[in-house]
Amino acid sequence: MSSREKMLAAIARNKPNADLYPLPVLPLPHSFVDQGVERFCQVLQGIGGEVMRVTDMDAIRQYVETHYDHTHRIVTTLPELASVAELQWPNTPPHELANVELALLRGHFGVAENGSIWVTESLLEHRAAPYICQQLALIIRKADIVPTMHEAYARIGNETYGYGTFIAGPSKTADIEQSLVLGAHGPKGMIAFILD
Repeated sequence: MSSREKMLAAIARNKPNADLYPLPVLPLPHSFVDQGVERFCQVLQGIGGEVMRVTDMDAIRQYVETHYDHTHRIVTTLPELASVAELQWPNTPPHELANVELALLRGHFGVAENGSIWVTESLLEHRAAPYICQQLALIIRKADIVPTMHEAYARIGNETYGYGTFIAGPSKTADIEQSLVLGAHGPKGMIAFILD
């Protein structure tokens, strides 16, 4: 038996039974409960994202019409935005999405404490969509902003999904010479549309 096998066998013998030690019940902090939307906006803007509070999907359509160049490729999964974006794209290979300027996608909910939005493949339709586009727009409802990650994990803990992620702000890194670079691993910009 190799030393690696001996070590793994020792770990397996000493692994505690999960039934004997239930996970602790953590008290939920009450941070941001009364100011969830405001805190979400502050945090997301602080990490480089933008926030637009809108009344309906028509306001989003108007924003896209006035703020984005329609000679560039804009995609969406939302039929309500078909007049400003392409709908027939989810089955294309990921590399064919490299020229997407803006992806308009729906998110399940937002988290006030870190400005993130939870999305799963059921809403994305294409896993590459939020990462390969130049600009990302995620749409959530005001009522779907939870105060902390504790509530977020309580909300998704029993869900079934193949792929899910929290997205917070544009892609950024400052690893090289401490110089901030946006869009290094994903979109250069992110906007959250909050539907009242």
